[in-house]
Amino acid sequence: MTGFLPQIPSSFTSFTSFTVTFTEGTVMRSRLRRTSRTSRTSRTKGVASCLALGLTAVLALSGCSSSDNGVGPDGKVEITIAGPNQWNDQSGSFGKPWEKLIAEFEKAEPKIKVKTNVLPLADYSKTLGTQLSAGTAPELVFYSAPHQPHMVHTLDDELKKPNPYVAGNKKWADLFDPKYYGPGKGTNAEGKKEYLPFNVVSTGIYYNRAAFDKADVEAPVKTFSGLMTACGKLKKAGYSPLAMDSSPSGVGWTIKTISNMLLDKYYDKLNVFAPDGSKGKSPTVSDKARYRAILSGDLDATKTPEVAESVKLLKRVFDKCATKNWSGIAPSSSSVVNGRDFSSGKAAMAWGTPFGYGALSEVEGKVSSMPFPTVTEDTSALSTGAPAQFGADAGGTSYMIPSPVEGPKYDAALKFLQWMSVPEHTQDWLDATGALPVLKGSEAPKATKSMSQGVWSEKMRIGGQPDAPKGVTVVSLYDGYLLGSKSLDTTLKDLQAAWRKLAQEQVRDHGWDDEPWAKG
Repeated sequence: MTGFLPQIPSSFTSFTSFTVTFTEGTVMRSRLRRTSRTSRTSRTKGVASCLALGLTAVLALSGCSSSDNGVGPDGKVEITIAGPNQWNDQSGSFGKPWEKLIAEFEKAEPKIKVKTNVLPLADYSKTLGTQLSAGTAPELVFYSAPHQPHMVHTLDDELKKPNPYVAGNKKWADLFDPKYYGPGKGTNAEGKKEYLPFNVVSTGIYYNRAAFDKADVEAPVKTFSGLMTACGKLKKAGYSPLAMDSSPSGVGWTIKTISNMLLDKYYDKLNVFAPDGSKGKSPTVSDKARYRAILSGDLDATKTPEVAESVKLLKRVFDKCATKNWSGIAPSSSSVVNGRDFSSGKAAMAWGTPFGYGALSEVEGKVSSMPFPTVTEDTSALSTGAPAQFGADAGGTSYMIPSPVEGPKYDAALKFLQWMSVPEHTQDWLDATGALPVLKGSEAPKATKSMSQGVWSEKMRIGGQPDAPKGVTVVSLYDGYLLGSKSLDTTLKDLQAAWRKLAQEQVRDHGWDDEPWAKG
């Protein structure tokens, strides 16, 4: 796949070396601060210096030819967007709504050509990470590719400037909903904004309105006990109530949501670290605080009663609602759990993200979504009354500009990001794909709107039960108990052992070894 991505011209090195004679300050700044954009003034001076020499050989050496500065013989600049396909199962396209977006951008900017490189979901991260390290990544790369801050441009300075596509706009940043992309949001470890989000990422429960009507189930289902009743009705109506397969998402999202509610009473006790890792408080319990709780014994699967209760409620969901023989069903999509059964109308509900909406067009009846129901006291005496939460945040479809991208190619990539930040440019795309808006003035699609509304859209206060250590899947932590081959006591003991291993791994990986709690 690497061979299909545009490479930085070999003359790039010659260009920077040669022009240091004429624009030393500019070139040195470019070398030392890859995250800064070369100014138009500096580029103009560099071209002027080249022209002043009047020597064809020198022009070729310096990289002042049109092919080196990114402008083709036809006067067009070509840029490539490389990332995974979140929207469908196609290997060569992000889908018709995306293609329409690009066509409209190219019509608005006829001097810019946009290509897409659809990378396999399984290995896009490795591909882009390797290219970012080598300096050969294309002009726009998916934000979650592994990288160091110096490998990509930061956008903070650009976001302080007007967006040229919005009349009267004074700061590009003002176009975004501050809840998702405001100060301190969408930043890297250095507190800098390096990616530009096109939408918001979240998840929820899709439901088939026709199935609900047939089974006389009212949506949204608000409580856990109401969910159990609804699943019974849906089964009688001939449906598999909740589409489920062997993917980590089905088990993981369910146990996280349930346990976050039941463990909420421990929020103050566990919340001992500020977001930067120092002693203090955080809006949500940090991973570091959760690992400290495991090693200190404040969170113990065999002793904390809410953990056992969460596991038992998880089993109730799988026994009463999940697709029969779910453990033998291979994952069909990363966006909708057992999307095959839900799309075909066999299942009435399915966990999913907004990205999965485009693949649900074949579902009989109207597709809507709702939060996972809240665990109340009529279900468990250990209920805290805390509502179900999951969280909605900037991310989803987001792209970065690699540091080596400069000149006209940088300008073109930046224009695409700016153009995508205008509500009227992207509303049709949101409606067609179910993507949730990150911009002020955009409307959330009706089918996925609930995923970014109310308490459900707020981040989990506890974060739910910890995940699995390296090399272990979350499904393997619970499937023995869910399938009846392992007792609850054994499951809890194994769970605690897995959590301790995970905590110890994270202590080593983050260099927390010298902190007193880490010696537990």
